[in-house]
Amino acid sequence: MRMIKTLLKSDAGAGALLVLAAAIAMVVANSPLAAAYEHLLEGDLRLGIGPLALTKDVLHWINDGLMAVFFMLVGLEIKRELVEGELSDRQRAALPLFGALGGMIAPALVYLAINSGDPAAAPGWPIPVATDIAFALGVLALVRRHVAPGLRIFLLGLAIIDDLGAVILIALLFTSDISGQALTWAAACVAVLVALNRAGVRRLWPFMLVGFLLWLSVLKSGVHATLAGVVIGLCVPLGRKGDAAAPLRRLEHTLHPWVAFAIMPVFALANAGASLEGFGLGTLGEPVTLGILLGLFVGKQVGVFVFCRAAVALGLAQLPAGATWRSLYGVAIITGIGFTMSLFIGSLAFPDGGQDTAMRIGVLVGSLLSAVLGCLWLLALRGPAQQK
Repeated sequence: MRMIKTLLKSDAGAGALLVLAAAIAMVVANSPLAAAYEHLLEGDLRLGIGPLALTKDVLHWINDGLMAVFFMLVGLEIKRELVEGELSDRQRAALPLFGALGGMIAPALVYLAINSGDPAAAPGWPIPVATDIAFALGVLALVRRHVAPGLRIFLLGLAIIDDLGAVILIALLFTSDISGQALTWAAACVAVLVALNRAGVRRLWPFMLVGFLLWLSVLKSGVHATLAGVVIGLCVPLGRKGDAAAPLRRLEHTLHPWVAFAIMPVFALANAGASLEGFGLGTLGEPVTLGILLGLFVGKQVGVFVFCRAAVALGLAQLPAGATWRSLYGVAIITGIGFTMSLFIGSLAFPDGGQDTAMRIGVLVGSLLSAVLGCLWLLALRGPAQQK
């Protein structure tokens, strides 16, 4: 029992649970239970009272609702690091930005280079651009003791910028139904959250109430609702350094076990179940598959690493404390885990389903290679302080 409690308290335990949930989802999605699995996720669930009720399918509630809580926790952690942690140094805070830029540009170029002769395949170039923040952090948690703590913050910041870039691409390329009124309400909610912060409000319920209204407004706007979670997290007051009763620290402490051992595994169970129907060895040679696979597995790691190296060489950024180029390269490999965000963009890029199998195989293989090689690379290192 003591071993189980220790495992559940550790980041490695959370990462292992996430990977297990993803494996179970893949097995179920490719078994006789696949139809029941899809039926469960596609079933409508109505929450609310009367005219205030919302009806979404179960998958949407998980991705837009539960994951907003995950992103709120991410926002809390990012703010803490920006104010008093690793990212409080401007040059170290700049590194995730440059890494994210490289991690978006290079995969897109790789995809377009492979599919340049096919106009029908061209819309798929944003697919390998995004990093799946939940799975990337879950995989990194499995080898966390082999990397400097600042590299987790680096990955957090990079993945958030990455996801913001992906959301912008979705809005520009694949969304025709943006509600200006809902965005106006969202902006008003952000203003109220900022005002609460500046007024020194220490109770959490006002932030949660306005945060819920913000989430609802963003959900109605047509923009990915999880962005509201990041904004809420950034607006919660941190207080003085070392103040254990600060609202941010209290909320972070409360949310962490729920996110690590409930929300993320549920997210994996709901999103990792990609069908392999129609897969054959020949699928790996299709341009769309290769473009996505190599974009994630090669483009991501090369783009992130080269842009980070250039930024540091030019004096624009600095490596996290205790990190080296070898350990950062291992994290750069892990950024190639595109998975659910890439699958989502793929469904928008190819709405007719004609490239569905090629797209899914490219995302799955590219993400799997990035996860496995990234773990092996970091496990092979002796320790962050000893690396050269």
